[in-house]
Amino acid sequence: MTKEQKFQLVEELGQKLAATDYFYIIDASTMTVAEINGFRKACFGKGLEYKVVKNKLIEKALDTLEADYSEFASAGVLKGMSGIIFSPESASEPAKVLKDFRKDMPKDRKIPVLKGASVDGAIFAGDDKLESLSAIKSKNELIADVVALLQSPAKNVVSALQSSGQTITGILKTLEERGE
Repeated sequence: MTKEQKFQLVEELGQKLAATDYFYIIDASTMTVAEINGFRKACFGKGLEYKVVKNKLIEKALDTLEADYSEFASAGVLKGMSGIIFSPESASEPAKVLKDFRKDMPKDRKIPVLKGASVDGAIFAGDDKLESLSAIKSKNELIADVVALLQSPAKNVVSALQSSGQTITGILKTLEERGE
């Protein structure tokens, strides 16, 4: 690869990283070709993009961004073989794909390994963060939760009014029947 091609690749990767709010850096070096193909297929099925990129090119692309990703370097995220999962809409979807893919692996092979992730500029380093990343709710899920919370008091008021109305109606009927 020529110097110009590398420069162009870094520029394209930098633009892709800037346009994507959620990306995960993983290590798939011990995976077989069939496993990697299966993993790519699993990513594609969930609307994610997976690319294998050299660490130095990732580092240079991250340097072009406004956010500070120096923690990736200090945590050793950019060592060994690296691949990037780009998620355009969901912060947790790549983590869920990783967890689901690992379920089919033998117990002694927890691959691919999460090296690091960026979620709206927040940096997560290490495979131990996979569980917490998979629990992050998407924007639509958060909106649904807020709407449900806002509707809950209104439902309680309506329910109380309806039950009170039925109680009052019952009392009035009883009094009417006694008066006859």
